[in-house]
Amino acid sequence: MNPDLPAPHGLYDPRFEHDACGVSFVANVKGAKSREIVTLGLTALTNMEHRGATGAEADTGDGAGILIQVPDAFVRATAGFELPPAGAYAAGMAFLPADPARMATAVDTVERITREEGLRPLGWRDVPVNPDCLGKSARDVMPAFRTYFVDDPAGATGIGLDRKLFIVRKRIEHELTGDMRTYFSSLSARTFVYKGMLTTPELQQFFPDLSDERMESALALVHSRFSTNTFPSWPLAHPYRFIAHNGEINTVQGNRNWMRTREALLESDLIPGLDRAYPVCTPGMSDSASFDEVLELLHLAGRSLPHALLMMIPEAWENNDRMEPRKRAFYRFHAALMEPWDGPADVCFTDGTVIGAVLDRNGLRPGRYWVTNDDLVVLASEAGVLDIAPERVIRKGRLQPGRMFLIDTEQGRIIDDEEIKLGLASEHPYEEWLAAGITDLDELPEREHVVHSHDSVLRRQQMFGYTDEELKIIISPMARSGAEPIGSMGTDTPIAVLSERSRMLFDYFQQLFAQVTNPPLDAIREEVVTAVGTSVGPEANLLAPGPDSCRQLSLPFPIIDNDDLAKIIHINDDGTHPHLQSVVVGGLYRVADGGDGLRAALDNVRTLVSDAIERGARIIVLSDRNSDEVYAPIPSLLLTSAVHHHLMSGTAPARSTRTSRSSPSRT
Repeated sequence: MNPDLPAPHGLYDPRFEHDACGVSFVANVKGAKSREIVTLGLTALTNMEHRGATGAEADTGDGAGILIQVPDAFVRATAGFELPPAGAYAAGMAFLPADPARMATAVDTVERITREEGLRPLGWRDVPVNPDCLGKSARDVMPAFRTYFVDDPAGATGIGLDRKLFIVRKRIEHELTGDMRTYFSSLSARTFVYKGMLTTPELQQFFPDLSDERMESALALVHSRFSTNTFPSWPLAHPYRFIAHNGEINTVQGNRNWMRTREALLESDLIPGLDRAYPVCTPGMSDSASFDEVLELLHLAGRSLPHALLMMIPEAWENNDRMEPRKRAFYRFHAALMEPWDGPADVCFTDGTVIGAVLDRNGLRPGRYWVTNDDLVVLASEAGVLDIAPERVIRKGRLQPGRMFLIDTEQGRIIDDEEIKLGLASEHPYEEWLAAGITDLDELPEREHVVHSHDSVLRRQQMFGYTDEELKIIISPMARSGAEPIGSMGTDTPIAVLSERSRMLFDYFQQLFAQVTNPPLDAIREEVVTAVGTSVGPEANLLAPGPDSCRQLSLPFPIIDNDDLAKIIHINDDGTHPHLQSVVVGGLYRVADGGDGLRAALDNVRTLVSDAIERGARIIVLSDRNSDEVYAPIPSLLLTSAVHHHLMSGTAPARSTRTSRSSPSRT
């Protein structure tokens, strides 16, 4: 839990921390480092002050920060001890406990963990700060700031050193918690971050380092934070280690859950002992922070930064028939590996060499860029962040939905979106892997199944809690017109948790909506950017893509009928799909046994699922068929949730199986 945030109480829960902000970067295309780039970045940040937020105190901001390349000349002059050559050492700013005794203990722990991971602490530098510019709220929770320097006796440099530091930093974050919490805004051989619970003008005032003429970089990524309906915090200011984000990730709860689920399968030769870094998504952090943590893992485990971003924020490919087949295969393959991190998002990113931005498939966050005749590139969430003479501008434009804008300072050029994606799509034979691995539901033969008589309809409606109101107002109109009925009168019935009447379990859960205003989507008119397809079957190691990564069953729609369910249940009856072997697990409990019987039935289901996986099952069908007066159906929401969390818990023999259910779905 993040100690900077309140504990859950009332309607507040720190799991729902979201951001909506202003973001910008400036870069020299040729990679020439200069003081000017840092100055321009700070100017752009100050000009986005209106995109951030403050509390009741005008001098307590939600957050501001800047990410630059490691300023070698500056740190070499101010460290106070000898440093290895540039790239052979890492530097990072630590947010340490303010209490001197706790800080000393934290420093000792950081150095111990560093040595245990085979690296060498070089020393610390006290970061000068000016707290007089801060409001009381920011000062009250202000940590101590020190820069930590590390190198590798084995000689690792650049990203190789960053990979070893990944385990170090994650261990520090997991072991030093509560009053001892220690957070690194960055710890890298490539980049360095200054940030905090500041307004945009306060950043340079608070950190005098940023005014030093020796502070040079070829790129600068800046961010002004507006913590939407949530609490500001020193660590939750942007940029993070790789990104600064304008928007919110609406699917973050599911994204975190799935990452937790697949941790048992993760393994990478590039990051030995990866399990010591779990959980990948640190509890109590914001949506942007979790996004950055997963992006970091994908990148350090071998993928380029653009590759990792396109896995997490794919363009709309499902219904785009005009997309180049290789690119389409690239997206479909990675859809079998992980789900998209969806939401209105303008994500700016850098690893210290490449810098760019990508926009979500709906294009619901702005991003504009300018390229000048002296190799300067400026991108921002709005126009006017810098005063650039029109005669200097040789190219300008805006981010397009699903498109990427990328600068490679090593190659000294701007790389076109199509070149990026076709290059990535050509790295592996994705089309061949998909042809051999993916099975479409329509390809499966028809199977016989029980067809319930019409006489049983009333009994089954009563069993699953259908009401006359639902039949008349919702189901009948849908059956007649094929469209969802729309009403505008609202409802005066109390929410389930406050109701004095017995309510169905489904009534206690509601869809999570965006916390900031977004235009509604029309799935018909905007069909190209909406998709409801999914897949079931075993997952493979996310960090080692190959032909076995996509051996799954593709479903065009998450709700299936009895004919399709029969296909899934009997998918391997002919021995043609042993990798998709399915098993049916019943979800009933004795009515007479009450709550204890329900609990025992859930425990039994978990055991049956584990046994089935041990025997080779890769698709679990949870069924509440054959319920009657003696055996009642376990609500499908509870049943599916129980199995899902069992597979996440680590007590199951494998966590590579997705679940399906057969009872009526309720929302």
